[in-house]
Amino acid sequence: MSSTDAEHAKSHGATRNGIAGKKKLILNAFAMNTPGHLSPGLWNHPRNKTYNYKKLDFWTDLARILDDAGFHALFLADVLGCYDVYKGPANTGPALGSGAQFPVNDPLYLVPAMAAVTRNLTFGVTASTTYEQPYSLARRFSTVDHLSNGRVAWNIVTSYLDSAARNFGLDQQVEHDTRYEIAEEYMEVLYKLWEGSWREDAVVADFQTGIYAVGDRVLDINHKGKHFNVPGPHICEPSPQRTPFLFQAGTSKSGRAFGAKHAEVIFAGAQLPEKLKPSVAAIRQLAKDAGRDPYHVKVIASMCVILAETDEAAKKKHEDFLSYGNREGALALFGGWTGVDLSTYSDEEDFRFVKLPMIQSIVNGWADTVPGSENLKWNKNRIAEYLLLGGMNAKIVGSATTVADELERWVEVSDIDGFNLSHVVNPGSFEDIIEFLLPELRKRGLIRERVEKQGLTAREQFLGSPSLLSDHPGSKFKWEKHEDLPRYLRAQ
Repeated sequence: MSSTDAEHAKSHGATRNGIAGKKKLILNAFAMNTPGHLSPGLWNHPRNKTYNYKKLDFWTDLARILDDAGFHALFLADVLGCYDVYKGPANTGPALGSGAQFPVNDPLYLVPAMAAVTRNLTFGVTASTTYEQPYSLARRFSTVDHLSNGRVAWNIVTSYLDSAARNFGLDQQVEHDTRYEIAEEYMEVLYKLWEGSWREDAVVADFQTGIYAVGDRVLDINHKGKHFNVPGPHICEPSPQRTPFLFQAGTSKSGRAFGAKHAEVIFAGAQLPEKLKPSVAAIRQLAKDAGRDPYHVKVIASMCVILAETDEAAKKKHEDFLSYGNREGALALFGGWTGVDLSTYSDEEDFRFVKLPMIQSIVNGWADTVPGSENLKWNKNRIAEYLLLGGMNAKIVGSATTVADELERWVEVSDIDGFNLSHVVNPGSFEDIIEFLLPELRKRGLIRERVEKQGLTAREQFLGSPSLLSDHPGSKFKWEKHEDLPRYLRAQ
């Protein structure tokens, strides 16, 4: 880590043990350009308006609220296929009936409009390395990084739905480890385009000579690899961040190794902080093994919180929300996430004991968080009920004090850097977080009071640096002012 990187890390509370004084938490809002994100059927709740997901003012209103409240980012999930495993094969009825992530619109088009009405909010957008050429993705994200003044982040995914693969001309999805092999080369192409194709001083915009950009300061990248041949150059001039801020959420062995190498923020999930702790430690060790400072990778836990003035009022709100949930939609989501069609099992089967290790592990993880689970049968109906509000995410229901106590415990136990907070109703859930929870977190010194400097890029807000830190693998592709060649070419 360079001395400059060390100063950035110090100023943002990231030391070798991850804490400088009291850690200031990163808070992201989690949403999706669809009627029903993680709470199927709740689009129909009287407080909810996610059926307006097609209207631009729905998103600009949300962005303003989050920006004014001091959220770091609005993170937008996405999928390229529908959840059609439950009651399948290729049965879209349960997902469509509940609006469970289907229909779903492209999230990237929302960002320029939301950026235009906000000052600091970062916009994380999910996009796949499997079904789009790196050259076109580089252009799309450079364009939006320009239009957002450097406030776009890319959530790197390799896609996981067979329904998506079929619509891109494949019989089934690309094999898991091959997807990550492709993603590795994909990132190399992108770093060459974003960091190494245009020298820092290539654009001169000289009104005296009439020259906009100097030709010999823009290089063809001439990438020739196993999966991609991209001559270049990058068709966009360098954007404020060059490489967009990088999110990732892979949970497999390959996914974790990929994230620890490339991501600047990793999203992780578990039902209890004690279960998340080893995952966080493994991510930090993998980052160290990849030559990075482990705390240059921010780890964010996914969480669904339901808040009210008192614990009792929050529990009543929780029960009200449950009454609007669509169980068929919940089981459709489960089928998409796991590949398991629960309709093939009896209504009474206890999935803690089925001979499917993955399902046993998931269901037992949920059961560990529910008091009295040893006396409950975790059948299809109970699984659906658990998923109705916030999907697979951990859940906290209570007053601001109760929720803040639990969030603080998660940070202390698992060494995470913040939370990805999903909504049950929108508007509603984020407004409750702002009204009840944020004042309590600020009182405890756990979140920032305000953004001291306006107009920072995403990377500056999260890591204190306008460009990739020197220990990030993408930094070796940089081409800076007055250099003859980008770093990776000078090293050859």
